Amino acid sequence: MKRFTKWSSAAISAVVFLLFLSTCTVQRSPVTGNRRAYGYSWEEEKKLGAQADEQIQQQYGVYDDEGLQNYLDNVAQDVLANSDMRGEDTQAKYRNTEFTFRVLDSPVVNAFALPGGYVYVTRGLMANLENEAQLAVVLGHEIGHVAARHASQRAFEQQMGQLALIGGAVAGQELLGIPGGNILNLGSQAAQLLFLKYSRDDESESDKLGVEYAAKTNYEASEGADFFATLQRLSEKSDQSIPTWASTHPDPSQREQRIPELAENWRSQGYQMNKTDTDQYMNQLDNIIFGNNPRQGFTENGVFYHPELEFKFPYPESWQLVNTPSAVQIVNQEGNAIMIFQIDGQNNSARASVNEFLSQEGVNPAGGNATSNNGLNGYEATAIAQTQDGVNLRIYLYSVEYDGNIYRYVTYSTAEQFNNYSNTFVQTSNGFDRLNDSDILNIQPARLNVYRANRTGSFESFLPNNLPLDITAEEVAIANQVQLNETIQEGTWIKIPQQ
Repeated sequence: MKRFTKWSSAAISAVVFLLFLSTCTVQRSPVTGNRRAYGYSWEEEKKLGAQADEQIQQQYGVYDDEGLQNYLDNVAQDVLANSDMRGEDTQAKYRNTEFTFRVLDSPVVNAFALPGGYVYVTRGLMANLENEAQLAVVLGHEIGHVAARHASQRAFEQQMGQLALIGGAVAGQELLGIPGGNILNLGSQAAQLLFLKYSRDDESESDKLGVEYAAKTNYEASEGADFFATLQRLSEKSDQSIPTWASTHPDPSQREQRIPELAENWRSQGYQMNKTDTDQYMNQLDNIIFGNNPRQGFTENGVFYHPELEFKFPYPESWQLVNTPSAVQIVNQEGNAIMIFQIDGQNNSARASVNEFLSQEGVNPAGGNATSNNGLNGYEATAIAQTQDGVNLRIYLYSVEYDGNIYRYVTYSTAEQFNNYSNTFVQTSNGFDRLNDSDILNIQPARLNVYRANRTGSFESFLPNNLPLDITAEEVAIANQVQLNETIQEGTWIKIPQQ
C-alpha cells in the first residue's frame, strides 16, 4: 500500500469492464487495411482504455521519476511514429489517436497495453533490460497489440457478457502479482481482475510488429532476443511467480530464436538497424528502485509492516500475502479463506466504514459492535453473502481509526469453512497496531548503482558480500543478462543494487 492511497469499496472492481456484445462493428484494420469484425468500435476502445487507465494508475501506482517517464515517452513516441498507427495510408481516426505510455511502480517484470492507446511497462521490466533497443522491441510489441486491435478481436469471438476487457493484461497472478483463482467473487469488495488472453496468432503478430517497428526506428531489433532469454530464466527460478511476459507470452525460448530471424528480414530490406543506445539507457536506470520497496509495506516473521503509514499487523506466514498500492490481500493455501485490507477513503469513522459495506445489496448483516484494540477505536461485524456461483459465504469485518485514516479488513470464507478461520481473521485484523520501531520506520529500498566495471572479473566478484533486503545474487545476474560466473570485461556496464 502506498501512502495516501484511498479507495472506496467499489473502486478496485471498477477496473473490471464487462463487455456485453450485442452487435459487432466492421472496420478496417490499421495493420492490414482489410475490413474485419470487432467487438467494439475504435471510439469505444479509446473510451474503455481511458477509463481503465485511471484505475490502473490508482491500483498499481506510477513510478515517481519524471526523468525516466519522459525518457520512456520519447523512445515510445519514436517507435510509434514508425508503426502502422502513423502510416500515411492509415485512416485518420487511428493516425490521430494519442498514445499514453507509463512506468508503473512495480518490481514485477511486465509490460501490457490497453485498447485505445495505453501502454505500460513496470520499473521491474526496465531494470531487467540492457539497452534502448530491447525497450523499443517491447514497446513495439505492445503498440502492435493496440494497432492490431487484438483485444477487440477477442471480444468479438467471446460469448455475450463473458469477457472483461483489460487489454490482455490482467487477472489473478497474471498482472502484477495479485493472487488469482478464488479471490473475490464478492462483488465490489474484492479486487477481481479478469484476464483476457491473446491467442498465439495474436502474440506472433505482435512479435513481428514489435521487431518491425523497432527496426524501422533504426534499432538493432535482434537485441530483443536477449530479453526473452531473461524471461526464460525468470520463469525457471524457484519460489518466484512467473511474470506476465513469460506466463502469457508462451515459449520464450522459441521466441528468442525467432526474434533475430525477424530482425534479419528487415535488415535485408535495407533498414539501418544500428542503434542500441546502451549508454543512454544505463544512465536512465541509475538509482532506479530495484525489487520490492519496503517503504510501501513488507513482511517479516509473520508481521506486515508499513513504514510510510507507520502501522503493523500479524498474519499467518503460511498464507500468501500480496501488497499493492490499493490493498493488501492475504489468501490461504487452499484458496478458500481471504483477507483484504485497505484504506477506506469514503468514511470518517470505523463504524461508518463497516456499515457502508453492510449496506451493499446482497450482503446480509448478522450483528456488529464497537471495540477497541491496542488503544485504537474500531468496529466489527459479521455478515453473510453469496457468490455469483451460488456459494454461501460468511464475512468478518473490522475497521479501525488510526492517524487520520480509516482502515478496513474484509475477511471471508465459505459458510462451511468459516469457523476454521474465524480466529485467524480476528487475530489478524485486531492485531493492527502502531509501528514504533525506528529501524523499520527508517528502512529504505534498494536502488541500482549503474556503472562501468573498473576491472575484468566474474560478475559474481562485483557483488557485495551481503545484498540488500531479500535480493539474491541470481536475481541480480538475471537483471544484468549474465551468468554469475560470466567474465565481465573492464568498461562493461553493470547494475548492482545497494541500499
